[in-house]
Amino acid sequence: MGLGFTVGVLGVLILSHAAYSTIQYRGLLKITEEEFSGPPMNVVIELILGFLLCMYAGLTVPGNFHSIHPSSEENRIVSLPENLDFMIFNHRGRLAPSNSDMKLKL
Repeated sequence: MGLGFTVGVLGVLILSHAAYSTIQYRGLLKITEEEFSGPPMNVVIELILGFLLCMYAGLTVPGNFHSIHPSSEENRIVSLPENLDFMIFNHRGRLAPSNSDMKLKL
């Protein structure tokens, strides 16, 4: 359990507390018969802080980003195998008309 995972759990706990505070605030407004115009400022700050912590955890927990360029040194797959097992010659493309069949006859 690294730092990123701990930050993520803390972010989820902060978001849950913000949701609970909003529900509690709406219940208080129903008792006092006032309209709900939005959550209080401390709940908005909790939402922003929880969101930022969850975003940090989401970007750091899975690992580092890898390059998608085929010529990159960091690529795990350098080339396809040399065998012919993955070459398919019998496919639906043979049913499509070729360019010579598409010419107009005058």
